[in-house]
Amino acid sequence: MATGIISVGFHLTGHDSLSALLLTVAGLLWLVLAAAFATTLLHDRARWQAQAANPPALTAVAATCVLGTRLALAGWRTVAGVLLALAVVVWPALLVSVMRHWKRPAPGAAFLVCVATQAIAVLAATLAATNGDWLAWCALVAFGAGIFLYGEALARFDFRQVLTGAGDHWISAGAIAISALAGSKLTALPLWSSGAHSVLKTTTFVLLALDFAGYAVLVVCEVYRPRPHYDIRRWSTVFPLGMTAVASLSTAAAAHAPGLHGPGVVLLWVAAAVWLITFVGLLRAQAAGVPRTGGKNRPIGGGHRSG
Repeated sequence: MATGIISVGFHLTGHDSLSALLLTVAGLLWLVLAAAFATTLLHDRARWQAQAANPPALTAVAATCVLGTRLALAGWRTVAGVLLALAVVVWPALLVSVMRHWKRPAPGAAFLVCVATQAIAVLAATLAATNGDWLAWCALVAFGAGIFLYGEALARFDFRQVLTGAGDHWISAGAIAISALAGSKLTALPLWSSGAHSVLKTTTFVLLALDFAGYAVLVVCEVYRPRPHYDIRRWSTVFPLGMTAVASLSTAAAAHAPGLHGPGVVLLWVAAAVWLITFVGLLRAQAAGVPRTGGKNRPIGGGHRSG
């Protein structure tokens, strides 16, 4: 997810070589994780069901759609359509399983119910530009459902996580960012009349403003309460950083707001820098044999795979 969305950002800013490199990495990671997902489903059903009860399981949907979106932008629209179909097939079962096992208070990973749903909206809206109005309407429904699910996750979120979380608390902002991205994709479609277009445009601006506000609050909390040790959940920090950048760039183009392009570029390079720092942290942790959860040795339910 993190690698794929930064690849999208570099594509939007004309850095095609970097974008292609990250797309290759994201594609290879997706193949490995898809094979693990299928193997567990076929040969260890009890373990699969246990993992499917945790919000991180929804990264399977979100990552598939992020990869599909990048492939669609590269012209691989048939492959992107297949990935969309795959995500839509898997999404209901995982969503129901996660929501049935939701607990209060919930960590930041709870917002993946929104992220996965909006990822479907983004890919559907991207493909709708050339594949028919029906996909646009499907994207609109997913967009509305994603906003509703954000509210459900927010009602359960443990707000203490902004000071104590190990990285996945950033998904609270990332979910708004991908909602804004979905709104910008819908705004760019010619289907909507002037009234509907204005509503979508306004909604997108509001979502992006909320994302910026959440981003700022989380940065302040990171400075106030530093958490420098490596934790696999830090990939869940990289993804919202990249998603905020891409949402800004996409909104700048779709809503004819060129003032958002510059901040989007700056935020993209910030996200890329944090991606690199997190990747180095991963390599150092692997070399040192440090547990994936960093210094606190806490298990991660279902395994968080936002990288």
